[in-house]
Amino acid sequence: MNTELWLLDPQVTFLNHGSFGACPQRVLETQQRWQRILERDPVDFFLHRAEPLMHEVRETLAGVMNCAAEDLALIPNATTGINTVLRSLDLQVGDHLLGISQTYGACRSTLDWVAQRAGAQVNYAQLPWPVEDPDQIVEIILKTVTPKTRLALVDSITSPTGLVLPIRAIVDGLKARGVETLIDGAHALGMVPLHLHDLGAGYFTSNAHKWLCTPKGSAVLHVRRDLQDGIKPLNLSHGVGWSGQAYASPFRMAFDWTGTDDPTPFLCIPEALRFLSGLYEGGLEGLMNRNRSLALKARGILCDALGISAPAPDSMIASLAAVPLPAMEWTPTSPEDISPLQKRLYDEHLIQVPIFPFPSGSSPVLRVAVQAYNELRDYEYLAEKLV
Repeated sequence: MNTELWLLDPQVTFLNHGSFGACPQRVLETQQRWQRILERDPVDFFLHRAEPLMHEVRETLAGVMNCAAEDLALIPNATTGINTVLRSLDLQVGDHLLGISQTYGACRSTLDWVAQRAGAQVNYAQLPWPVEDPDQIVEIILKTVTPKTRLALVDSITSPTGLVLPIRAIVDGLKARGVETLIDGAHALGMVPLHLHDLGAGYFTSNAHKWLCTPKGSAVLHVRRDLQDGIKPLNLSHGVGWSGQAYASPFRMAFDWTGTDDPTPFLCIPEALRFLSGLYEGGLEGLMNRNRSLALKARGILCDALGISAPAPDSMIASLAAVPLPAMEWTPTSPEDISPLQKRLYDEHLIQVPIFPFPSGSSPVLRVAVQAYNELRDYEYLAEKLV
């Protein structure tokens, strides 16, 4: 690994950027500068400087996500974005929600809880794994829609298997059936190009602290303009219901101040973009292309070592790649439980790589991530120790 620009332990082969990201040293130094500026006069910072600074951050994100800055809310993580939308819905008894079989666990819990509270029903589209064609995904999701479906929660990139779903075809198909889409794009920002205005989904949320490599606790929620009146932050504060002169839309008023918190992870987003854009020719898109190319090579190495075929088309791979593992005896006892194999790879070889109990603990998947600090030899080393 090439970790000289990061704080990662050079003794560890770190192949799990996907879980929590990793922040470059230069970006962390930027955060520390902002923290010192804030603490010199917290009152002046929060009352006078924070709002225009955060607006600049939204403008920066809007340029990357190809949308309007006024439609973005800054939030601590994508799970907060999912909760914000789902818990704002005015569901009625008998309404249906739609999820997928690879819905991220925290979001599945929220989907189920919101439905149970309202007397609604969740229908899960059972996506194939391995998958032969992305069109399969679209067909199965659309077949799960019922006349009572109010909203579909769909991942743009699945968590356990790292598959890039055909999100435009999914959104268009759902829209044609009168169903809005909430996109869990936790991994999307910084991994794949985004065009939210053209996509036209009702809701989209993503983390910046994963593939944009910002400090932990920085994410974004995009709400289409015509749906903003129905969405409120989880924390209601001064801006909600403000009857005086508004400096922005009610959506902006509600989300721009939800209580005292550390804004410095968000203020690092411009610097993180500059850092990532300067690593490879072609800027951020050049880095995305480089990571995807290495992810495909890494998957090939692992498939060869395991004697299996690629479990998904190349078109569904970006910076994550998963492979099914041979059957094993593993029954997770908690969401944080790790498999004996994952524990052995770390304890004996200092390889940090996740193994997920998908579709079950006895038939798990191993998922590798690729970021700028990774090299081909990292995956060759994993393959050597895996078999």
